[in-house]
Amino acid sequence: MHWLYLTLAIVFEVAGTTCMKLSDGFSKLGPSVLIFVFYGLCAAFITLALKHMEIAIAYAIWAGLGTALIAGVGMLYFKEPVTAVKIGSLVLIVLGIAGLNLSGVSR
Repeated sequence: MHWLYLTLAIVFEVAGTTCMKLSDGFSKLGPSVLIFVFYGLCAAFITLALKHMEIAIAYAIWAGLGTALIAGVGMLYFKEPVTAVKIGSLVLIVLGIAGLNLSGVSR
């Protein structure tokens, strides 16, 4: 269940960050309100995930995948530039998360 909570925390974090961009500096009411709703849900689900996960693993996955996904949203939805350095850096983030996750596996 903790993996589901972590996944939901990531989804709500990405949704909240997307709403930050859509709020246009808090000038649009709907996205501005949703920032707080989504980040509240994100905090609730990451807290539930941490009940059964190591904080280093959970936080690295949450932050890293959130960053990678929001970069994807930026490139695909907001038409931000796609560069080789950006793609390579995102790959390194995902590889780092995988490595950290594998380091937590007990043998």
